[in-house]
Amino acid sequence: MPNAKVLSEKQAVVAALTERIQSASAGVFVDYKGINVAQDTELRRALREADVEYSVVKNTLVRFAIDKVGYQELDPILNGTTSLATTTGDPIAPFRVIGEYSKKLGDLFTIKAGFMDGKILSDAEMEEISALPSKDALYAKVLGTFLAPITSLAVVLNQIAEQKNGGPVADAEAPAAE
Repeated sequence: MPNAKVLSEKQAVVAALTERIQSASAGVFVDYKGINVAQDTELRRALREADVEYSVVKNTLVRFAIDKVGYQELDPILNGTTSLATTTGDPIAPFRVIGEYSKKLGDLFTIKAGFMDGKILSDAEMEEISALPSKDALYAKVLGTFLAPITSLAVVLNQIAEQKNGGPVADAEAPAAE
């Protein structure tokens, strides 16, 4: 039987993990055995840049946390080495970064399971999500789509003005130098 201090520390870790999983918009469980320090450092840097929290977790403590959250179907994956990547921001970020490293490192770094918005995802769903661009890239694409017709209109109007006035619109409006 563990002493009271150890027990309270473990309860605090379980409470923190429970809060982290509940507040996360998405998360990925990973088997990281076999990666070296340089690969781990590179992975952690990429995850930090994507605003993803990543840590190695103890299977027993995570099991208590996911059971409290209602993800009991993840219990079977909690064996061997386990790490957890979660985010409260862009839900695609952990899947994209972890997916890249999983493809790059092969069997050394494998995805065990993932969740998003309270739902456990299948392997196919995680694969699809990891192929999506980031939220910022999607915003840029949408804004580019909105700006394209306006830009085209401005170019056409400028060409019409040049044909009628014999020069660019900017030259016709410029004050005469004295």
